[in-house]
Amino acid sequence: MSTSASSESSILPSDAPAAAIQPVQDMVGSGKAWGLCTAVDLHDCHPDLIRDANHIKRYVVELCALIGMKRYGECQVVNFGEGRVAGYSMVQLISTSLISGHFANETNHAYLDIFSCKGYDPTVVESFSKEFFGARRSVATATLRY
Repeated sequence: MSTSASSESSILPSDAPAAAIQPVQDMVGSGKAWGLCTAVDLHDCHPDLIRDANHIKRYVVELCALIGMKRYGECQVVNFGEGRVAGYSMVQLISTSLISGHFANETNHAYLDIFSCKGYDPTVVESFSKEFFGARRSVATATLRY
């Protein structure tokens, strides 16, 4: 995971061997962890980008291409809520699980979750997401699921 000044990240492999030095994406598969879940919190995103349903849908298409995930069906993007929770929510099924996100208008933050039983690089997801939504800061946590 990235550890730049504008990023706070950690990997929490519950039952992974302590001495594991291999990339987290290689720790998923038959005889290994069932899946990988990455939570990315984006802070101070560009307001216009998180309030644009087409931009959010484009994010999903480009992210899936970048990390080698096959989309299943259409991406659902719905704008709803009031006050603190107002904003878009997104769900995209992928052949190996799902991608979801919540975009908070009040704070210009975004909360993304990528879960897959196919490995991928969480650092790529974090940096791509941060750039795509123009966030000033990001926090990512990757968890191996057993």
